[in-house]
Amino acid sequence: MLSKPVLQMLLAGFTFSLMTLCVKFLSHLPALELVFFRSIVSLVLSLVLLKYYGIPFLGNNKKWLILRGLFGVTALSLFFITLQELPLASAVSISYLSPIFTIIFGIFILSERVKLIQWFFFFISFAGAVLIKGFDTNISWFYIALGICSAIFSGLAYNCVRKVKDTDHALVVVLYFPLIAMPITGVYSIFNWVAPKGVDWLILLALGVFTQIAQILMTKSLQGEKLAKISVLKYMGVVYA
Repeated sequence: MLSKPVLQMLLAGFTFSLMTLCVKFLSHLPALELVFFRSIVSLVLSLVLLKYYGIPFLGNNKKWLILRGLFGVTALSLFFITLQELPLASAVSISYLSPIFTIIFGIFILSERVKLIQWFFFFISFAGAVLIKGFDTNISWFYIALGICSAIFSGLAYNCVRKVKDTDHALVVVLYFPLIAMPITGVYSIFNWVAPKGVDWLILLALGVFTQIAQILMTKSLQGEKLAKISVLKYMGVVYA
């Protein structure tokens, strides 16, 4: 029987795949504007849930919570850019580097041990995901580099989530994303505003809701199990796709 953290990560991966579709539908809007709208929805939902459960908003381990927010905003913004500028298969294939970076950082930040046989299976999983999804070599190396940077910052963000597993509730961890993202992406959006039209508003709402659900599930999963056992489940995204 699958453990609770495993089920949570599997569900998170499925919900993230729905988020990816929303981003692709909204390719005519700036990527950082999408992050801004996603942050508004996340902020409202997080505050409502924290109030309902009576959980203090600002948490305890503020250093790692702030770092999680900064790394998460950077990773998501870069990922949205690559989704809009690269073929979907290529953008998603690059994102599959994040579990490997997550585990590498976990060795140094969390002192987690990884067996040699696990490394072998990690790289086999990555190679298999890229083989199935495909990768277009006739694309800009600049956006490939952005995608790799997104994977790196995702790995750092996941380690921060694991770092506060004993001090802060998952909802508090999720809250720090919009707290940091809204001011940054809001300023950008003021000077690069593209007005959503018609059905765009419904897709933006869906984007925020799907990402919020995925973030809560992923955070709970990362706090409940070692990174080496959980991160590799991201490759289930191939099945969802």
